[in-house]
Amino acid sequence: MAASAQLELVIQKFKTFGERGKALGTIDGFRLAFEEMMSQFNLDGDINCHRVGAGGVPAEWVAAPEAAEDRVLLYLHGGGYVIGSMRGYRVFLSRLSRTSGGRVLGLEYRLAPESPFPAAVEDAVAGYRWLLSQGVDHRRITIGGDSCGGGLTVATLVALRYLGEPMPAAGVCISPWVDLEGTGDSMGSKAALDPVVQREMLQFMSRLYLGDRDQNTPLASPLYADLRGLPPLLILVGTAETLLDDSTRLAGRAKAAGVAVELEVWDDMVHVWPIFAPILPEGQRAIERIGQFIRRHTG
Repeated sequence: MAASAQLELVIQKFKTFGERGKALGTIDGFRLAFEEMMSQFNLDGDINCHRVGAGGVPAEWVAAPEAAEDRVLLYLHGGGYVIGSMRGYRVFLSRLSRTSGGRVLGLEYRLAPESPFPAAVEDAVAGYRWLLSQGVDHRRITIGGDSCGGGLTVATLVALRYLGEPMPAAGVCISPWVDLEGTGDSMGSKAALDPVVQREMLQFMSRLYLGDRDQNTPLASPLYADLRGLPPLLILVGTAETLLDDSTRLAGRAKAAGVAVELEVWDDMVHVWPIFAPILPEGQRAIERIGQFIRRHTG
């Protein structure tokens, strides 16, 4: 089935973001450009949002009226560990709350270069432990994220297993970045199709996040982590992504480690297309798919 006509609008928004970020020329400029792109969508009036401290980490509850108090998605936003915030993600998370039937806790984990690796992993673990301390049953929690947040989702699951914490019910990875060295063939073969994610940008963000550490460090590049004992994973990726091979290789390694994996490769879709659900039909369909997955695994 051909992609909807609205996909061209999404591609143009990504190109405008990139041009605006380059024109501003600083990390703060790229952060501003990303916020401008993400703030173009309006939050529905019936959505409840409020800030909270989650184990010392700033976070925000986002909940639709019908959301069950005891079903929670801990969400880790994208942005290459350098940009992104809850402000830009409220509309997306509100749609996830509607389809999953639960509350979403969006985590404002620390960003690089101010707070390099492993700060993001530490904050994600702290946020999960806080949920447990609030009495949320681990079997009713899903951890999810997009782009670097998808990689951070897997890294957090690995860290929780290592620390002996009770595992959440499931994990959701949207266009995950799990190989910070960028060795997948799709980094080259899909470069002409991808309007936003290119090798040069990823390498810049990787250096800001890791400094002089090995790019294959498992909690930064969880493609190389021991994935045994992880909960079921849903991985969504598009065919027009340089990070396509990150998803396919992650799915293969997780399956080999005995993890139940559902990998969905969506024709013609670009990086983290679900965040554009307000204007992109395929984005809303992906959100509905995620909601179904979460409901199935959290009871």
